[in-house]
Amino acid sequence: MISYLGLGLVLTALLVCAVGAPVGFVAGKTRSASGLTWTRRLAFTFALLMLLANLVMEWALVTRDFSVSYVAQVGSKATPLHITIVSLWSSLEGSILFWGLILGLYIAAFAYFERRGHEDYMAYALGAMFAVSVFFSFLIAGPANPFTATPPPIPTDGPGPNPLLQNHVLMIIHPPTLYFGYVGMTVPFGMAVAALLRGQLGATWLKPLRTWLLIPCAFLSVGIMLGGWWSYEVLGWGGYWAWDPVENASFLPWLTGIAALHSAIVQQRRGTLKAWTVILVMVTFLLTILGTFLTRSGVVNSVHSFTQTPIGPMFLIFLGICLVATVILLSLRVDKLAPEPGKESLFAREGAFLFNNLLLIALMFTVLIGTLFPVAAEAVRGVKVSVGEPYFNRMAVPIFMALILLMGIGPAMPWGRADGKAMRRALLLPLPAAAAGVLVALAFGARSAPVLLTAALAGYTLWVTFDQGSRPARQRAKRGDSMSAAVSTTVRKAPRVYGAYITHFGVVMTAVAIAISASYQDTYEATLKMDERPTMEAGNYTLTLDKVWVDNQAHLTAQKALLKVEQSGKSRGTLEPALNQYFTQREPLSTPAVRTALTHDLYLTVMNVGRDGSVGLRAIVTPAVVWIWIGVFIMTAGTFLCLVPPKQGAPRPVTGRTAEEAAS
Repeated sequence: MISYLGLGLVLTALLVCAVGAPVGFVAGKTRSASGLTWTRRLAFTFALLMLLANLVMEWALVTRDFSVSYVAQVGSKATPLHITIVSLWSSLEGSILFWGLILGLYIAAFAYFERRGHEDYMAYALGAMFAVSVFFSFLIAGPANPFTATPPPIPTDGPGPNPLLQNHVLMIIHPPTLYFGYVGMTVPFGMAVAALLRGQLGATWLKPLRTWLLIPCAFLSVGIMLGGWWSYEVLGWGGYWAWDPVENASFLPWLTGIAALHSAIVQQRRGTLKAWTVILVMVTFLLTILGTFLTRSGVVNSVHSFTQTPIGPMFLIFLGICLVATVILLSLRVDKLAPEPGKESLFAREGAFLFNNLLLIALMFTVLIGTLFPVAAEAVRGVKVSVGEPYFNRMAVPIFMALILLMGIGPAMPWGRADGKAMRRALLLPLPAAAAGVLVALAFGARSAPVLLTAALAGYTLWVTFDQGSRPARQRAKRGDSMSAAVSTTVRKAPRVYGAYITHFGVVMTAVAIAISASYQDTYEATLKMDERPTMEAGNYTLTLDKVWVDNQAHLTAQKALLKVEQSGKSRGTLEPALNQYFTQREPLSTPAVRTALTHDLYLTVMNVGRDGSVGLRAIVTPAVVWIWIGVFIMTAGTFLCLVPPKQGAPRPVTGRTAEEAAS
């Protein structure tokens, strides 16, 4: 019964999409108000059907209905309830069903929040989104159908989800966050299609386009960070980013999405880069489909890829169709998005934005080539090759450095053509801050050239960020406002630009933390036994083995070690690393124990447990790791601040530039 109900809901959703796409395009072509109304109604209907289908699957999972094939694949009576609930996205069929729900929610939200003032574009945009939804609904109803009935005999129990997905709480939130980033790029893609079909990208359509770009970019930022955090907390290797193909697959659309956002800013302020903005939006969507193909096809080997199935060719075909359609549409209509004449200037802020875009695209191609080259080499020559960290670090790190520098140069430059003397003064003034950054790094013991260079660039950029961001508030304070009132007023009147400065601050913090943690990591290994050698030294830490025991649980057996931790003779509590042996997996999974401080992490991993009670232990001391997560959260907070509408009403005049000009 559950199988028929779920499949019926999905098939109805497929029908709704198949009707909604042509209705939307025809309504856009004829500018039919009734057609647009029906397109919106179909958007809400699609979202409701996908929500019901997901609820039906959740009911089947929670009740352990093994007559449903997906439940028989990932369900288990021994699996805890919270893991059972989130196992919806633990394997291919369920994750595609969940993808359909997020897609429906995005389309419905877009149809609701943009229901007024955009009639010329809305029907086209919804039609394009429905066209994308047809493919995913087809996958759910056919090749990736999670509601297929289990052939008899129906099992009385199942294997449970992939152990890697059970081993840490981050897997409850990491996949959905990443999906909200990936799927959300469908909305700006539909809006870009509408702009091309209408032949214009005016200010009234650009504002919502930026909003619907910001939302998935924010989710991608958090999703990428949570993936690195999960890798750090679960895999036991002590790192958080290895240029893994699946990691790269999520990084690629983030790069082009950020480039599209910066391009849209230039378009709004100067009326240029219209076609470039649309192209970047479309490339970002295509990269999300490519990333989904890489993670769902099995063509790359990755610890992050849990769903290697034969539907990869379908994603490749869909990617090809989208690519051809995009190229045709751009070739026929992109000339309609001509920039306003006489407004381009490379030696101004818009020029810095353009160079920023070019660097982001160069970085995207660098990562894309390194990710796809092994796949292409194996397909063409039948030879397995690998592109590892040396390539990515050698090629990508210099681009990252240049991007940090541009984050300082861009805001220091005015819009439009600038006076040469004023420009030199603005660009040379932060140099003492760059020198101060180097001195601070040296004072903390840094001697690595990449770290010192990063510190210099960070000092330069942070000075510009603080100076430009605080200038309007300082001007208000000079006229008599208290500093707190001045800051509150300027932020409320221009939240978008202050959100951008907060985001830049988070980016710089993350970059510095990555440079430090990657350059100064110390690893120690030892075999400890309580009655022979119970202690080991790891830097200024002394680790003493206190107990080794086995914790038998319903779905796993955990071999745990309790270690007392002392730092420079002072007690720092205890840590309990473990080896988890899931009954459905042959090899045990290491569960590290991490002691996090503001300056560094102590990272303990059990490598093996001997029959005589000995414990093979690896201890890793890595500085500044926590600042990576803090920096990304600051970036995300700044991004969401950009979504806050400004306070209505004319701002008080300030000398020189306006508040927004001074802050942007």
